[in-house]
Amino acid sequence: MSIENFRREYTAGGLKREDLKADPLAQFRLWLDQTIASGLGDPTAMVVGTVSPDGQPSQRIVLLKHYDDTGFIFYTNYGSRKAQEIEGNDRVSLLFPWNALDRQVKVCGRAEKISAAESLRYFLSRPRDSQLAAWASDQSRKISSRDFLMTQLAHMKEKYAEGEVPLPDFWGGIRVIPHEIEFWQGGEHRLHDRFVYELDDGGKWSIHRLAP
Repeated sequence: MSIENFRREYTAGGLKREDLKADPLAQFRLWLDQTIASGLGDPTAMVVGTVSPDGQPSQRIVLLKHYDDTGFIFYTNYGSRKAQEIEGNDRVSLLFPWNALDRQVKVCGRAEKISAAESLRYFLSRPRDSQLAAWASDQSRKISSRDFLMTQLAHMKEKYAEGEVPLPDFWGGIRVIPHEIEFWQGGEHRLHDRFVYELDDGGKWSIHRLAP
């Protein structure tokens, strides 16, 4: 079967202007809570888009670990490709692909590192093996084999066999401060409902419907 023939109608429900919260973070909270309640796997998974110095976009999936009025936070090795690209261009996008609910949320904003204290607080909440893995993996670097990676992990287990695993100075959180948040609800005949919240210079959000 040709992939040109793969299609379905989006019938999970529409989205009206009067259904939207005035604050996009409140609207996001509502949709995320509904996504979690639906039982969808990895409800906090999001695609992070960055751009290299030569203009090459790149995406990867990470997990949202916190959000509030200041933005959306994920954690990474600061030597990774995404973190290095953010160093050169702090404009990024996030995408929450809640396909089973015929929904997507797109966030555009500016990225910045969070404080070491915030990163430490989260790092200490991680399972010990995940803490050790942060030390073992030189993220985004080329390696010879998985055996090499497991050897590094074994070395870290031995090195930190006693006591707490310290926070690596090359690992921590990144906060995406949004200036645009779009909510997409699939509709029949590809007539989807799209609403975008835009932040003005005065710190107020406006809401506009977009053509699908």
